[in-house]
Amino acid sequence: MRIAGSEEYLAGVGAKVRTIRAQRGMSRKMLARQSGVSERYLAELESGKGNVSIVLLRQIGQAMNVPVDDLLDESSERPVEYALLRNWLREAGESELQRLYGHVAEGRSRSRGRVQRVALIGLRGAGKSTLGAALAQRLRLPFVELAQEIEREAGMAIADIFTRGDQATYRRYERQALHATLKRFPRAIIAAGGSLVSEAATFELLLASSFTIWVRATPEEHMNRVIAQGDYRPMADNRRAMDDLRRILKERDPLYRRADVPVDTSGRGVAEVLEEILALEPIRLNLSPVETAI
Repeated sequence: MRIAGSEEYLAGVGAKVRTIRAQRGMSRKMLARQSGVSERYLAELESGKGNVSIVLLRQIGQAMNVPVDDLLDESSERPVEYALLRNWLREAGESELQRLYGHVAEGRSRSRGRVQRVALIGLRGAGKSTLGAALAQRLRLPFVELAQEIEREAGMAIADIFTRGDQATYRRYERQALHATLKRFPRAIIAAGGSLVSEAATFELLLASSFTIWVRATPEEHMNRVIAQGDYRPMADNRRAMDDLRRILKERDPLYRRADVPVDTSGRGVAEVLEEILALEPIRLNLSPVETAI
């Protein structure tokens, strides 16, 4: 005998798993492999038909690097800020909680001084690397690919991090790499990984330290550019690649929208998009090339 409302509750849990999986850019096969839970079971869970056990749900949460209570939350969809606040509260000590409370009470405001770095976010294939390198050259600033810094921190290729570890291991190296990058480069152009936005604390650090630009494109252009690069990692062995890509973009949309500005690269050349970015007031006023005396 089921308790009244259990069907709706199970449907909600399944929807949360599906949403978080998409934000992480994980196929169902990938999640099954990393969690040790079968694809069939995951399909039933995501459709709201699975009567999931706490142990299995914990395994699924760990594979996605998400606390199990996030999956059990009975509330309807929350804004992105809710997840950020929950993450802060989990990690904060007593003094930090007091500081955060005062911060929220006063209203959080971003300092213009942070416009000493520009961070490009967006799904792979949007043009972050190409634009980032061109922008850095025009502004005479260092260009940092965060993926390379993650590999530097880990001492191995990103593919090997997932082979030897899991999602949580990668996220730990990602956050360490961002901390190291911010410390090393007070002024720089940073290209972040597409899924960084799904890790609340790391994304908040990027937002607080950089002027962020969401580099976006249509799903078709994303796919075509990734294929042109010969990179099939996010869609490996997945016949539903395009459907997964659309879902990832849909679920990450509210996260990407937290960027300071969006810039669309669909059907546009690098030069045209670059001029649009250079014309943005925060960049034009704060990041003009520094002239040196001869």
